[in-house]
Amino acid sequence: MKAFMRWSAAFALVAFASAGAVAQEIKISHQWKANADGRDLATRLFVKEVNAKDPNLKFRIYPAQSLGIKPVAQLDALQNGTLEMAVFPMSYAVGKAQEFSIIIMPGTVPTLDHAMKLRGTAFQKKLQDLAHANGIHIVSWWWTPGAFATKDREITGPKSVDGLKMRAADPTFESMLKAAGASVVSMPSTEIYPSLQSGVINGTLTSAETFVSMRLYEQTKFATTPSKFSLWMLLQPLVMSKQHWDKLTPAQQKIFEEAAAKSDAYFLGLQREAVDKMEDAYKKAGAKVHEMTQAEYDQWVALAKDTAWKEFAGKSPTAKELIDALLAVK
Repeated sequence: MKAFMRWSAAFALVAFASAGAVAQEIKISHQWKANADGRDLATRLFVKEVNAKDPNLKFRIYPAQSLGIKPVAQLDALQNGTLEMAVFPMSYAVGKAQEFSIIIMPGTVPTLDHAMKLRGTAFQKKLQDLAHANGIHIVSWWWTPGAFATKDREITGPKSVDGLKMRAADPTFESMLKAAGASVVSMPSTEIYPSLQSGVINGTLTSAETFVSMRLYEQTKFATTPSKFSLWMLLQPLVMSKQHWDKLTPAQQKIFEEAAAKSDAYFLGLQREAVDKMEDAYKKAGAKVHEMTQAEYDQWVALAKDTAWKEFAGKSPTAKELIDALLAVK
């Protein structure tokens, strides 16, 4: 009888703990506009897909920095477990681990189709290992093609950025721009509009979607779009605090992975549309739109090999392994 009572008490304790875990709200933070930007829309699809299989998991999405956490500071919150999930441009993590620059290395991921080829490769595994070592788990595989835009000149090959003050979002990208004669200013995408407006910068690189959702076409009059070649391609996935990921059951982790796969396909479609929408937005604003040519792209890649690629590979053995694994995917 005493053994049965001890067993009952233990079972009740486990049940109570499980109920508490289920009741916990999973907060998802990001910096973009709700129900408009693709990163928000894909997040909502992910939540919907998870809840279709496990309605006990409770989510709350905080768009447009509404949780009060700055974009770069989300990493600290994820690492210490005060934030469960975020849509996080991985280049924002280079302050903690310089190897994260691999996810925006210029000229290495020229198209969205190529980005999708990277899933399931040694590169993805090595990147996930890097993420785990830094307290986060990469859940989705959301890549965003990016573009150039400036206030007063068309961007073609490397010589065309000489003398510009630019934002590029990553140190390796910045080293390439500096070699081409530009000066660079580091900032999250939320600061691009006012920086263009005030003259802190007169040109920028960012995702096609951000040019539209943050109305950057109001402050720039020349755009070089990634319709054929994307020199700037950034992984901006849904990530989860590693300690919270580890608290999920294997069944829940599987549900997350299945929901992420559906969100990946959805996000891919949105990004194809985002390039067209960027071009349309600039044309409607009366701006000049340029499509980068093969020759211009090749000039940029040649410069990237001598600057960004070489510098990155020399940072650490992990960096060398990452870039080798990335370039091995054809």
